[in-house]
Amino acid sequence: MSLFKARDWWSTVLGEKEEFDQGCLCVADVDNSCTGEDKIIVGSYTGYLRIFSPHPVKVGDGAQAEDLLLEIHLREPILQVEVGKFVSGIICKESLVLNSMDGMLMLFEQESYAFGRFLPGFLLPGPLTYSSRTDSFITVSSCRNVESYKYQVLAFATDADQKEDSEQQKVGSGKRLVVDWTLNIGEQALDVCVVSFGQSSSSVFVLGERNFFCLKDNGQIRFMKKLDCNPSCFLPYCSASDGAINTLIGNHNNMLHVYQDVTLKWATQLPHVPVAVKVGSLQGLKGVIVTLSDNGHLQCSYLGTDPSLFQAPKVDSREINYEELDVEMKELQKTIRDVNKSPGMHRTAQRPGPRHGLTHVGSSILSPAYQATSNEVGAEVVPSVTVKVMIQSRVPLQKTKLSVYIEPPLASTCDHFIFDSLEPDILKTFSLSVFLKGNYLPSELEGTAVASYSMSTDLNPDGIPRVVQCKFRLPLKLICLPSPPFKIAIHKLTIDTNKPPISLSSLFPGFAEQLDDDQGNVIGFRFITGSRVTLLASKTSQRYRIQSEQFEDLWLITKELTLRLQEHFEKQGIKDFTCSFSGCIPLQEYFDLIDQHFELRLNGEKVEELLSERAIQFRAIERRLLTRFKDKNPAPLQHLDTLLDGTYKQVIALADTAEENHRSLLQSFARLKSATHLVIMLIGLWQKLNADQVAILEAAFLPLQQDSQELGWEETVDAAVAHLLKTCLSKSSKEQALNLTSQLNIPKDTNRLKKHISLLCDRLAKGGRLCLSTETAAQQTNVMPGGCAPIPELDPEERAIEQDPSTLFPNPMLHCRRLRPEGPPLLVVSSSRKGITVY
Repeated sequence: MSLFKARDWWSTVLGEKEEFDQGCLCVADVDNSCTGEDKIIVGSYTGYLRIFSPHPVKVGDGAQAEDLLLEIHLREPILQVEVGKFVSGIICKESLVLNSMDGMLMLFEQESYAFGRFLPGFLLPGPLTYSSRTDSFITVSSCRNVESYKYQVLAFATDADQKEDSEQQKVGSGKRLVVDWTLNIGEQALDVCVVSFGQSSSSVFVLGERNFFCLKDNGQIRFMKKLDCNPSCFLPYCSASDGAINTLIGNHNNMLHVYQDVTLKWATQLPHVPVAVKVGSLQGLKGVIVTLSDNGHLQCSYLGTDPSLFQAPKVDSREINYEELDVEMKELQKTIRDVNKSPGMHRTAQRPGPRHGLTHVGSSILSPAYQATSNEVGAEVVPSVTVKVMIQSRVPLQKTKLSVYIEPPLASTCDHFIFDSLEPDILKTFSLSVFLKGNYLPSELEGTAVASYSMSTDLNPDGIPRVVQCKFRLPLKLICLPSPPFKIAIHKLTIDTNKPPISLSSLFPGFAEQLDDDQGNVIGFRFITGSRVTLLASKTSQRYRIQSEQFEDLWLITKELTLRLQEHFEKQGIKDFTCSFSGCIPLQEYFDLIDQHFELRLNGEKVEELLSERAIQFRAIERRLLTRFKDKNPAPLQHLDTLLDGTYKQVIALADTAEENHRSLLQSFARLKSATHLVIMLIGLWQKLNADQVAILEAAFLPLQQDSQELGWEETVDAAVAHLLKTCLSKSSKEQALNLTSQLNIPKDTNRLKKHISLLCDRLAKGGRLCLSTETAAQQTNVMPGGCAPIPELDPEERAIEQDPSTLFPNPMLHCRRLRPEGPPLLVVSSSRKGITVY
């Protein structure tokens, strides 16, 4: 018996094979009793309505016959039950609002239908609530946005019954249904609730799939809490502490947590997964927690620390054997050293026994040419490479899944391998072929193999989920071929080293087959996509020059050069080899790629708006045609069929344009990522940044694996760079005052972003250093003058190469909410087809 189990006060099981959800439970004084004690109202999807008044003889008793006050079968699914004053004949300020599957809000005043409004951009219904302080309806859309609509805006908007196409309302008419405020929470919402501190302020609580949020009544985030388990229901209520709010959160681990703001105050175990939770006063006992499961387990419980009958046996005390502990510690340290020395392997070893390893076995020898499945590359066959991944364990594993991730447009013949179990000490090898599928270059030639599995323990026989991973590097010949070097180049950069230059034929043996012995200082590359890059090594200085026709193509060759130089000197035992960059950071070329990517995002936004307008127009014409076809005496079509055909062709053309713009956006984003990697490398070599500082730059400039219209690269990077400028790169403490917004929106242009990037480079040039502590940044002083040193003159052998540059889900169908609760309540039951039934 656990101390933290919920104390069962009264419980029962409702019906047989009935289904329930969060709207099926309500606790209130439904019969207006003189004692004011609450009753439990439960409705089910099978149509049964039950009202209970628990009277347990002793704590933990089940339901008695006299506990059931009412049981009636309504023959229709009961989606939600609420209590309030909703009938005529009495003074009522309360109304009903229903949200249908097509996005229409229907408001009822007493027994009469008042008006209906369609929510803009509606796809699927979400949770809905009402804020009495702001007189607003708050819902969560399928776009994962919390949206608030003023009642006044709803009342004065165009009636849904009079306006067929509510989305075509003009802005200038003053009757358009617009949102008061919106907030993107990044996940779907399970429920939303409003809790008031009083007349001065109120809070909006939103329960997500992994977090729960507390918002101010203007949409700003008050606080949020990341949850460890998947939640199933919640109930916020005011706390005894001033300004604090308590929240009951049930999860799928049969647990009920009590939070005070973001602090966990209590955790208790339930015998079922709650889908609805309420708090009421039953038989003089205040604060009774009422929970309901999806299969009808109804329980009234309370939190307490009743004495447990179980007593843990006394453990025999013994002295600590320090010699045995010393031997065990040495074995663990040896295990840790072995894991750190194993390249390309990541293991989890808590004891010397169980070990789990994932190793990449790759070969630089290319496989036979792979037959291209797409004509995007422009060639019938493309090179491919075989990647072998081995996995081995010393203990049995369950539910093992191996996934291989590579950078698009690289593709593989198979990227998922699933097997139920893995026997101990058995080495399994998986092979896959990697090839280039698109007509543009990837931003990285690295891949990751991730193995997820479950390891059973004594306390968890079903297994504990674990993950191991390893990275691998793909060969350069996968995307490029040898090519004669070219002399004319638009984009160039020079890398300085502290060691004598190495022959490029020895660094790139697979690309020096067509070179003569006297051309060992120059080598050419031709990418499969068509662009070319030339690499030069100086004979008299310790520099390497990379030049290409496109700026982003410099990245892969520059990275491969630095990696191969590092590996070459490591094999010779030289540990002090370094690379540096003394030129100007090519920000203008980088900004051009940013502008190209941003222009494609704006084009995509315009095309989507036009496509939405044409789709609305197409549906309107379609409705008019159907109306005329249904008439017994149909009127002339008046060229509606011609208009329908023309609109259809426009929709198809706009859809093709949207797809083409999306493909161009993917290519532009890949080029932008390559250029971003190059700029980060050059900044690191220019300012001699360590690995931690480079990691900060990568986190700021590469926050997204892919961007979209909702969250794009420009606004995300601008916020990250602005944060660096206000913290570790700030000039004074006044600049460290952060003004963080609650959401990121697509900017009007890229001027602000480019200004921030230029300012970041300028601050680094003046001695600023990247760090995570603002105190360290405040102590930095300007030790360098502004500006960057120019690129030195070329050596004679390099100048000879240069030339003139001039050459069925019932629950969300209806949502019933109680508005402005005041006075004695009545019972309201909402049904799926027959609307509202009032008792």
